[in-house]
Amino acid sequence: MAPTYRVVLCDLRTDQVLDVLPVTDVSLDDYIGKIGSASATIPLPNRAVAARARAAVEPGRTALWVERGSEIWWGGVLWTANLTSSTRGFLGLQVQAGGWASYLDHRVILHTLQAVQVDQYDIVRGLIDYAASLPGGDIGIEYDAEQLSGVKRDRTFRRYDVPRIREVIDQLGAVEGGFEWRIMSYRDGSGRRVKRLQLGAPIRTGASEVVLDHPGPILAYGWPVDATVQANTWQSRGASDNANQTKESLPLMSAPLVDTDQLAAGWPRLDGTSDYSTVTEQPTLDAHARADLAAALLPQTIPEVTVALDRTPLSPALLGATVRVRIRDLWWAEGLDQRYRVVGLAISPPLRGRPETAKLSLEAA
Repeated sequence: MAPTYRVVLCDLRTDQVLDVLPVTDVSLDDYIGKIGSASATIPLPNRAVAARARAAVEPGRTALWVERGSEIWWGGVLWTANLTSSTRGFLGLQVQAGGWASYLDHRVILHTLQAVQVDQYDIVRGLIDYAASLPGGDIGIEYDAEQLSGVKRDRTFRRYDVPRIREVIDQLGAVEGGFEWRIMSYRDGSGRRVKRLQLGAPIRTGASEVVLDHPGPILAYGWPVDATVQANTWQSRGASDNANQTKESLPLMSAPLVDTDQLAAGWPRLDGTSDYSTVTEQPTLDAHARADLAAALLPQTIPEVTVALDRTPLSPALLGATVRVRIRDLWWAEGLDQRYRVVGLAISPPLRGRPETAKLSLEAA
């Protein structure tokens, strides 16, 4: 029997249930490293359902949880709603939501915050606490207060820069020796809906390895190789020095970096740059540059495999887990047998004879 999807609409601040409604045309995705999204259509077959939807859906204030059967598969903030009418007069309310981290795109640091030799995970938790401490700012994000990275940082976040909290966390994680983060959704043992900050360097989950074969559970795959983002030299630009108004304002620059081994191997010179307009310390900017160069040295390859969920039961809890991919076809004539970490997952529910599938984004384990 096909799984049933529905949305639970709640008040964003209190998580009090406003309504539970059936939906069609569901799509949802979640990632490590970027914000996931969900969309669905709430059919409005009669005046009573329309009134319920009008009362429950308030973009920017409503939380949207997606349930598959009895499990929570996704959660986030409902940001847009679009009422549509077909040529035959059928009404539907199309809703779109962004993962919980999208809320932090709408939160700004309004007070100067400073950390001196503080574990980077504690800095992140401090930013979550800061967001929650301001009136109306607590949406119930939980975390493990004991988890530490072992990497201590000095950071000053100036109110004059009005930085957005998600951007600050992303930059903190992108520096050399940094980390990954996401806010996951699940139901705990007592049945409570949970929004929980997950940190890792990198994030890894799952104890047992999932094996995916093609031919087999893998219905289709894509294997892109993108050298447009590749670089073997790098320089990063930081904040401008505006202290002396009588002199030209010049930005802080990192030391130029060159991968001499790649050039010696015959690669052409490929220059890369990055901007960190709020970074004022030379060591911090240099660490950003080293991390950026390390990430850009090889062409970007993020394979995607589409899996039939009726053949291999998977769920969003697979994010961060290791899978073993085995492919044998004309390209992989000798057979591919490699392990990858799942960094993205997009679910497509069954629709008009199409099976329920999951598209997995992978990176080398």
